[in-house]
Amino acid sequence: MAKPKFKITKWPQYNKALRQRGSLPVWLDETAAAACTDRAEPEGGSRPLHYTDVAITTVLMMKRVFNLSLRALQGFLDSIFKLMGLSLYCPD
Repeated sequence: MAKPKFKITKWPQYNKALRQRGSLPVWLDETAAAACTDRAEPEGGSRPLHYTDVAITTVLMMKRVFNLSLRALQGFLDSIFKLMGLSLYCPD
């Protein structure tokens, strides 16, 4: 059975819907951005911690939700941080 064809009659609305389909509204308030990095020194002289457990868990949750590879997730988050004007970056 062939898939039925639809004739688009309202092009302006269709184009707007296509643009909105690619839109990704993400809000990160100042307190959440501040909570992403850990300024405390670790005990025992080990490597200093840079990202909190909450930040790592959130990033991995976004990976799962959007079904991205780790490198694609890195580019995705870097572009969001850049658009928001934050001085954060996704680690390698």
